[in-house]
This record gives sequence, C-alpha cells and structure tokens, in this order.
Amino acid sequence: MTHSGNMAHGIETLRSKTTMREILEVATGFEQSARDFYCDLIPKVSKRIRYLVEELAAEEQQHFELFSALAQRSDLAEQVKLEVERTASDSKFSDCLHLPDLGEQPDDQAVLQYAMGREHAAMQHYGELAETSPAGPIRDLFQYLASEETKHKLELEKIYYATVHRGGGV
Repeated sequence: MTHSGNMAHGIETLRSKTTMREILEVATGFEQSARDFYCDLIPKVSKRIRYLVEELAAEEQQHFELFSALAQRSDLAEQVKLEVERTASDSKFSDCLHLPDLGEQPDDQAVLQYAMGREHAAMQHYGELAETSPAGPIRDLFQYLASEETKHKLELEKIYYATVHRGGGV
C-alpha cells in the first residue's frame, strides 16, 4: 500500500470515530435548533396546529435542558472523552441542523412533514446511540429520547393523516 493510501485510510478512520462529547454537543445543537425553529413558527402557523408547534417547542426545550444538565456532570468527565464509532444515522441527524424556510404563512402539511422527518431522524439517531453507548446515564438519556421521539413521530403521523384526509383541517 502506498503512503498516500495509508494516509487516506487514516483520515477515513478519524472520520469514522468521534467522542461522546462531540455527540452530546451535536445533539444539544440539534435540540436547540429545533426549539428555535418551532418557536419561530408559532405565530406563523394556522390556529389548527399552533398547539402542536407550541408543544414541540416545549419538548425540544426540555431535551436541550437534559443535554445541558448532562454536560455539567463532573462524574461523567471520563465517559464523555470516550471514542466511539459514528452511527449510520449521523449525517442525516446533522443535516437536520440546517432548517428550511417555510415562509411567513407555512402550510400545515409542510410543517407536519418537516416535523415528522426531523422526529424520525432523531428517533433513529438516538436509538443507534443508545445501542452503541456504554452503560450509564448517557445511554439512559439516549434510550429515553429515542422513546420520546418515537411517540412524537407517531402523534405527528396521526395528525398529518387527519389533516391530509380532511383537506387541510385538523
């Protein structure tokens, strides 16, 4: 193998690894961006789904606070330094940090579709992280969040299909 081949393999190995700290930072950013996105949407969405967007904003704030509290724990200092393999869902999850502009009067269906996609990405990512994280509070949090995001996605799907089948009304 050539020297440049070794170097390329080394870079690939670096890319495939990350630390728990980096994972927690990305997840905290994901929850913060979701909260801000939903808060910004509240005055713009129709009254039919405003309650839902308000609930999503509040839930994302709770998740943000859970990650923030975890980051402050001194007993986890060693665990957050651990190197772990990046999950298969890592890039899809990171893509959700880029928020769409749904305009000043977003369509209910567009809002619900986006929210379902975001919850699905979070559900998958947190589920994979729960499987690969070492036992302890970080794994427990990922398991809890995977379960929460699954519930949110199912609830959003119910509302979405009711909206579509009623011609836009919830």
